Amino acid sequence: MDLEITLDRLSEAKFLLADGATGTNLFLKGLLTGDSPELWNLKQPKKITKLHTDFLEAGSQLILTNSFGGSNCRLKLHNAEKRVTEINFAAAEIAKECADKFQETKFVAGSVGPTGELFEPLGLLTYDDAVEIFHEQMEALKSGGADIIWIETISALDELKAALDAASRTGLPTCCTLSFDTHGSTMMGIGPKTFVRFCEDNNLKSYGANCGVGPSEMVDTILQIKKHQNNDIAIIAKGNCGIPSYQEGKIVYSGTPEIMSIYALMAFKAGAKIIGGCCGTTPLHIQAMRNTLEKAPISVSYSIEEHFAQLGKPWHDTDKSKKRVKRSNLRNRNS
Repeated sequence: MDLEITLDRLSEAKFLLADGATGTNLFLKGLLTGDSPELWNLKQPKKITKLHTDFLEAGSQLILTNSFGGSNCRLKLHNAEKRVTEINFAAAEIAKECADKFQETKFVAGSVGPTGELFEPLGLLTYDDAVEIFHEQMEALKSGGADIIWIETISALDELKAALDAASRTGLPTCCTLSFDTHGSTMMGIGPKTFVRFCEDNNLKSYGANCGVGPSEMVDTILQIKKHQNNDIAIIAKGNCGIPSYQEGKIVYSGTPEIMSIYALMAFKAGAKIIGGCCGTTPLHIQAMRNTLEKAPISVSYSIEEHFAQLGKPWHDTDKSKKRVKRSNLRNRNS
């Protein structure tokens, strides 16, 4: 299996369906708040296998390893910083064994999240140390069987650059996603245009957005990314399953399978090729998304009216509308 060729030829395919959430689904399987999901690769491997298998059976063509917080910076919070290689190798090995059981080609992406540390001069982390931290994790994922390095939920370009430098040492094709909030930028102020230019300068095989706020915001982000592209690189959309709320002691996401299937179709129409779900997205959501995407015509056009009617306006558009109303009311009071 040559994933790099597959990514190069993805423009010829309709879509590649990724999986849903890892952490929020593990909470449903007994993971406690504050515990490390990554340690379950060693302590509860059967539950990790079950989650991967459920997503694959639901139609996912690409699954992410249970290794988002698998760097020594994150594992240090659980006194497991010396087990980076062991934990990440197990994460990739479990996912690969699950993927290889299916006749349809299934890819394993080695999930690599942010370090959680601030770079100099705002913090203590140096660029060179960050590269080494990322590389340690990525090499273990590669050794365990990952087909691709999947850098996700990054907010700053210096950290993304360090992760990409580390990924280049593995020789594996690399994708990356940033998390854009209600203001259309990352927590560190990176907007889609700047992100696209950065990705094009670094010759990434695929890039896009994950997490964020909700389906409508994710589709809007994909539109912005597509708008600034100068090539046909496959765009990733891996949005949250609606908006979370706290109900009876549990975090519940508002996105139903129907809503997520609409999101998948709208993201596809907006220009995304690799589509999946993030926080709150279960195998049931993924199954609905696969069914909808398979029925979609190969050539479809995006409609802002359909977007707003189906998913509602993105929050930042609503905020702008409110501001315009407030300014209008102020002018009326002053006139």
